[in-house]
Amino acid sequence: MQSESSPSPSVLLVEPFYGGSHKQLIDLLQENIDGCVVFSLPAKKWHWRARTSALYFSQNIPTCPTYRVLFSSSVLNLCELVALRPDLGRLKKVLYFHENQLVYPIRKEQDRDFQYGYNQVLSCLVSDVVVFNSRFNMESFLSSISLHMKKIPDHRPKHLDQLIRPKCVVLNFPVQFPEVSRLLPKHKLALQQRQTCSDSCEGESGPGPGLKQDCGEQMKPLHIVWPHRWEHDKNPQLFFSALLKLKEKQLNFHVSVIGETFTDVPEVFVEARRELADHVLTWGFQASKDDYLRVLCEADVVVSTAKHEFFGVAMLEAVYCGCLPVCPNTLVYPEIFPAQYLYSTPEQLCKRLQEFCTRPDIVRSHVVMVDTDSFSWTRLKNHFQTLLTDAGP
Repeated sequence: MQSESSPSPSVLLVEPFYGGSHKQLIDLLQENIDGCVVFSLPAKKWHWRARTSALYFSQNIPTCPTYRVLFSSSVLNLCELVALRPDLGRLKKVLYFHENQLVYPIRKEQDRDFQYGYNQVLSCLVSDVVVFNSRFNMESFLSSISLHMKKIPDHRPKHLDQLIRPKCVVLNFPVQFPEVSRLLPKHKLALQQRQTCSDSCEGESGPGPGLKQDCGEQMKPLHIVWPHRWEHDKNPQLFFSALLKLKEKQLNFHVSVIGETFTDVPEVFVEARRELADHVLTWGFQASKDDYLRVLCEADVVVSTAKHEFFGVAMLEAVYCGCLPVCPNTLVYPEIFPAQYLYSTPEQLCKRLQEFCTRPDIVRSHVVMVDTDSFSWTRLKNHFQTLLTDAGP
């Protein structure tokens, strides 16, 4: 696929896996930064895209004398592309890591395919700038290179992390938060007013306007939402296990499970749907963005049980919609969320949710202490513009 936004393109955006957050980022860059031209492949068969897309792009990206910058996600084997196309090798090469294959969770470590991580290391070595969406992503990658290379039987390369680190920067994924005021219930709108007042009326005390609580609203059952992909790396087993313990204690709660689904749905979702039937409000992927946002706006608590997360757009979107976050005290989460929203053990997760079920009114009056604006496209746009100039870092 090719689409041009300028008669004289200067920025070449290459995306072998044009879907999800990869697509969101490419679309943002193309729509908001002048001179971008996009070459992409559909988001299917990720493993084959990582193995073979460089050869495809080498044959399908035409020569252009006005290109100055090449930007790609780390799915692309950039080393292969610039070897096959020396003209592209002369550009400023920016590699963006949405994830990294050195610590990406798999069922058994012996099943990890050496080549994927190795290709990402090679791509870093030929890049001019290596960008990670979080510090956790960057540090987990750099600190794992040496161990990964020890899988080579002999004549192993050394000090690769020291060669790559000087090129590395952290630039969070830019989330394009929509306007959701029309979807928010009254108590969340009141919290927004409270936050606005606290930001603009320093030194004044009191709860601020709009905080008279509707008793009926405040005592409705706690609404828990799980907006993640229906895959094993998001650890749905832990989430549903916690909810079943709430059910055993005869606590009152509602649940919505609205993440993206794929062809093979883990069996745990089928079992949980049956066992939690009396508590389910919404179940299944919401094809409409408005429907998805409406569920987030109506929910009280958003939970992550992930075993893998390098950034976590869904959690930030839920917080933006007024949900109180409950996240593991690991992976990227301590980088984004204050300690009060983190748990370290399954027991702590259950205890936290049990407390919330008992007093949903406290949850609904809590102002979440996360500055979602700092992760917005509006805030980060200038950084990306600098990145995509041939003079930028």
